[in-house]
Amino acid sequence: MTKEQELLTESLSAFLSTREADDGDRWAGLADEIGVLGVALPESVGGSGGGAVEIMAVTEALGAATATEPFVETAVVGAGLLRYAGGPDELLRGIVDGTVRIGFAATEAAGGHCRRDVTATARRSGDGWILDGEKTVVVGAPDATHLIVTARTSGARRDESGISLFLVPIEGLTRPSGLRLAEYGTTDRRRAADVVFDGVEVPATALLGDEGAAWPIVSRVMDEATVAVSSEAVGLMRRALAETVEYTKGRRQFGQAISDFQVIQHRLVDMYMEIEQSVSAVHLATASLHAEPDERARAVSVAKATVGRAGRFVGQNAVQLLGGMGMVAETAVSRCFRRLTVIENEYGSTDLHIARYADLTA
Repeated sequence: MTKEQELLTESLSAFLSTREADDGDRWAGLADEIGVLGVALPESVGGSGGGAVEIMAVTEALGAATATEPFVETAVVGAGLLRYAGGPDELLRGIVDGTVRIGFAATEAAGGHCRRDVTATARRSGDGWILDGEKTVVVGAPDATHLIVTARTSGARRDESGISLFLVPIEGLTRPSGLRLAEYGTTDRRRAADVVFDGVEVPATALLGDEGAAWPIVSRVMDEATVAVSSEAVGLMRRALAETVEYTKGRRQFGQAISDFQVIQHRLVDMYMEIEQSVSAVHLATASLHAEPDERARAVSVAKATVGRAGRFVGQNAVQLLGGMGMVAETAVSRCFRRLTVIENEYGSTDLHIARYADLTA
């Protein structure tokens, strides 16, 4: 990383260490004090003009702090979809200043991780559109100001063509009739919702980009988000290892610290090696995000599969080495373990990415 990127990481880490996770102003601080919400957005909308490397630096720092803010959902997914689909600049400016939060309503119960499996529909009605369908596990939706929704305007189920993107404001009085959210907390201390669209009317301007041509945009942004959460996982694994090393130095058995036992040292080294393999894979994927789609997808799947395996190994071993303390919800190791477990299946499971890599190299 450059000196500027290192300073960004240091500033963000220092900020997160002094502000509690339940501080309601922490999101505003990420915008106003640190300026990370627009780190990858152009200067024309108030952003920093950075890119994938800056996103990687930010998400790793967020992971190390076990932060729960919906950074990836808004600053990576939401901002990416709006930029590539030609969304309004005023929303991008809102992301930068922290007043706009985005939830991406794409996953459906029957489709699993396949985001092109879209049964939600959008049909024309006068000068606007009517949305019908259901979306599941929309992370960040309870606190979002807007949803970006995938809906089928033509084609058959799982077709890449015929998928369109729609922008739906949901904050306060702007929430349209027929839209319902069933909100809940997730195991990694985040907030999500299942969303029902029952004859939701939106104006013609709600359509983002060209009708039926959203899949290449969605696919690109999902790869970018996958790399972002993989980088977050690196931060989480680093934190879990650091906490474990510190605990084993203080925990004594048979008159000595358990970190002096060779079997414990071997376990810690194995955890370190898994983390370093993940770092290399994430760096490669980050550098490949602007490559051709197949090359990008291969690198992203390698990173996600590597992180999925490593996250499970590091998380489970950290919990085991801490013993009962590793199961206490308030400890950093427990928080890391739960988030790593979610990341293993977020934006595609380890098995899915292994299969995707195999298909792309066949």
